[in-house]
Amino acid sequence: MAGALALVTGLTAPAHASPTLARAVTVNDAPTVRGRAAYLMDAASGAVLLDKNGGERMPIASLTKTMTAYVVLKNAKPTDVVRIRREDVAYAEDGGGTTADLRPGDRITVGELMYGLMLPSGADAAHALARTYGPGVKGFVAKMNATARELGMNDTEYVNADGLPTPRGDGFSTARDQAVLAAAALRVPLIKQVAGTRWHELDAGDAHRSYAWRNTNRLLRTPGAIGLKTGFTRAAGYCLAFAGESDGRTLVGVLLDESVSSRRFDTAQELLSWGATAREAA
Repeated sequence: MAGALALVTGLTAPAHASPTLARAVTVNDAPTVRGRAAYLMDAASGAVLLDKNGGERMPIASLTKTMTAYVVLKNAKPTDVVRIRREDVAYAEDGGGTTADLRPGDRITVGELMYGLMLPSGADAAHALARTYGPGVKGFVAKMNATARELGMNDTEYVNADGLPTPRGDGFSTARDQAVLAAAALRVPLIKQVAGTRWHELDAGDAHRSYAWRNTNRLLRTPGAIGLKTGFTRAAGYCLAFAGESDGRTLVGVLLDESVSSRRFDTAQELLSWGATAREAA
């Protein structure tokens, strides 16, 4: 791992911007990362604790949905209502994506759809939200890319709201850019709440049927973990954007293109534990 993992200190970059690498010191005691790329940073200061191919562009699968949630909540209130259409359901089913099992005709608030988007990683929820707040999916994707530029995510290009492969390509991002997004997204209270929820139920009402959604993020079994998002496609491998709190400090990290699903959660746990005690090298 020599030369691949770096501890970068002395950074004062704001959390909403891509950190500038001021000085790098090889770290020999950092946990082994077998995935293709990894990045770990302090959410408040932007200080980078670990960087393995953090600037390499690659597909990120459903980590895309973090930006979807972030953009929606810049344009909508949690109490706003979205009507689910047949095209939302068909999009997820035809594309082979994971779904929140939404039913056409149901009217669900944005706040509740956040759970359907983030916990089971519903491509149907992503489509319904993008269609509504673009307006239209194409318009929404343009907002996603504009927001990426605002956050300093200059190595990111979204092609849809869910991360599913498309005939025109899969889009791309980097572990570094996704860590910057994670830090920004977790400053939105609802995103932080949703991402840290392991199970959510929505009782049936006049406007919709009942739903129950389980979070795909196994890292939440770890004390102090607060999310954030899982992802997988054949091209992207197993991905994870994660965060944890310890002694008032929040660390955010990203793992991309891991070949073993369970290992990404173990690695994230090890990185959070190691990062909590990492200090500036002499």
